[in-house]
Amino acid sequence: MRTLLSIIMLLVSTTLVPPRPLPELIVETPKEKVVEVKGINEFLFAIGHQESGNRYFIVNRYGYMGKYQFGNSTLKTLKIKVSKEAFLNSPDLQEYAMMQNLLYNKKKLKKYIDKFEGQQINGILVTESGLLAAAHLGGSGSVRKWFRTGKVRKDGNGVKITSYMKKFGGYILNL
Repeated sequence: MRTLLSIIMLLVSTTLVPPRPLPELIVETPKEKVVEVKGINEFLFAIGHQESGNRYFIVNRYGYMGKYQFGNSTLKTLKIKVSKEAFLNSPDLQEYAMMQNLLYNKKKLKKYIDKFEGQQINGILVTESGLLAAAHLGGSGSVRKWFRTGKVRKDGNGVKITSYMKKFGGYILNL
């Protein structure tokens, strides 16, 4: 009988103890991942900002002109034959020149874009926009040379083509 009484007391005493409060659960709703699509307009703005602060009427100490800092040799390659003054005073011509330069460089780099886009090469994610930005800085030949030899070209200010690959990678250009 004592055993039965002990068991009953044990059962009753555990139910008389006030229950501990449950730990408060913090439920977070997952945040939607916002994917920012950066297109050609954002790319042109970013390149123009890097090159000249988006100023059309500027010439640097090396003679590179306009918003995108074109040299005479690039304009000649693109078959744009105008005076320095005419080029500087025509934002439309500068935008046209940049589009032509992007198309020209894309044609020159097509093999590399098709083969390596989306891959990491020497710690750099290869993208079409990154390669075209690098080609704008140092020419398509310097980008091809980087793929073949790993040699990194710098411009007159010491800016590496690989820095442009990184900085301007990931834009969707639809060229």
